[in-house]
Parts: sequence; C-alpha cells; structure tokens
Amino acid sequence: MTALTPVPDSPARSPDRRRVLRAFNASLGFVLLLVAVFTAQGAFDWRPWAVAPLELRGLAGVFGAPLLHGSIEHLAANATALLILGTLAGSVYPRATLRALPVLWAGSGLGAWLLGDIGTRHLGASGLTHGLMFLVFGLGLLRRDRPAIAAAMIAFLFYGGMLMTVLPHEPGVSWQSHLGGAVAGLVAALAFRHADPPAPRKRYSWEDEDEDGAAAEGDPELELPSPRQVPVLWQRGREHERGVVVQLRPRPRPDAEE
Repeated sequence: MTALTPVPDSPARSPDRRRVLRAFNASLGFVLLLVAVFTAQGAFDWRPWAVAPLELRGLAGVFGAPLLHGSIEHLAANATALLILGTLAGSVYPRATLRALPVLWAGSGLGAWLLGDIGTRHLGASGLTHGLMFLVFGLGLLRRDRPAIAAAMIAFLFYGGMLMTVLPHEPGVSWQSHLGGAVAGLVAALAFRHADPPAPRKRYSWEDEDEDGAAAEGDPELELPSPRQVPVLWQRGREHERGVVVQLRPRPRPDAEE
C-alpha cells in the first residue's frame, strides 16, 4: 500500500480560502443572531419593530424588521439564502459587500414602508437576500472579470427566481421589501463597483518579452505558446489574393417516381 503525501496549498490559494472562510463565518454569525431573536420573539412585543407602511412610528421597522420572522419556515428559507449569498458576496467582494450592507438594510425596509398596504406589518430578512443577489449579479455585469462573472452565474443558478419575486406573486409575501432590496443592491453595485481591486490577470512568459525579443522561460505544461509559434494551417499565396472561383458540376437528379 502506498502512502499519499498531502500537497500543501499554493501561496496564491491560501488568501482565497481565508477570505471564503471569513465570509462564511460572518454570514453564519448573522444567521445565529436571527435564530436567537426568533427564539426570543415570544417574550416581547415585536410589532413596533416591524415595518408599518406610511406610518411615522412604522419607520422603526426599517431597523428591526430584518431581524424578525413570522415562522420557522420563513427563517429557514432566509437563513439558507443568507449563508449562500453572504458567503459568495463577502468572499468575492469583501469591501463592496461591507459598504453595501447598510444600503441593502435600509432599502428593503424603505421599500416596504413606501409601497406596502396601510395596516399591514412587514418583517423578515428576505429583502436583504434579494439585495445580496442583485448586488452580486450587478457587480458581475459591471466588472466583467472572471471572479465577477463566476459569482454572478452562481448567484443566478441558486436564486435566479428572485428576478420574479420582486413583483406581486403570492399573498402574504412582502414583494415590496424584495423590490426595495433589489433596487438597493443595484444602486450599491453601481456605487461600490471599484471598492475591491480587480482580479489579477494571468500573464504568460511571451507577454513579458525583453527588449531583445527573448521571452522568459515558463512552465511548459502551463504556458501557452506565443502567437508567433502557433503553426499556420493555411496561408493564401500572392497568386490567389483576389480569390478563385471553383466551378462545381451539378449533381445528376434522379428521375421522379410516378
């Protein structure tokens, strides 16, 4: 039996792993806070901390509503989305996500306060989840580097249905907070698109040529050849610069059956 020696991580991958772990821990910490608040909701009157549309006292819900949930199913759905989208956004865009969180928080609450029906109460972190999804998707469209495009595709794969839930679709679901969070996510993506440095682009040895034209030697297994070293499959000669018309014989047509 042959023993396998573990291969240590390369120095380039270690910061990425730490960044993903940091984003996951932060998302998990917020989810645990939501669980603690939900457990304690029966011990206090939570209604003053929910969004009451178009009521002055209902503005307190802009700050407290994302921490409240109506049922364990409601909490579980938002917790899963926060773990996935929070880890994705925080690992790819740590600075932009940190700056965008207050915008997403306020946007989801103000959307419910401005657009909700009078006499209703809006609560839950679904506006934050929509804000994170639209933040990641918007940054992918604006930045268009490899990590940004990959993050946008992953977010759309898991939660592309949020594009539809910003509109009225089911009674009892606060589409107003969804819409407010989505708009806040797009605004934050536009405002903070340069907060994180661009991803380093891989360079090949033939791009770093010396003045004498000599290219630095790289790993032959990982290096792409220089464009000048790629063989030309076909090259048109001077005598055919204007092109040649090839006459094709017509195919004999079989006799039609009666």
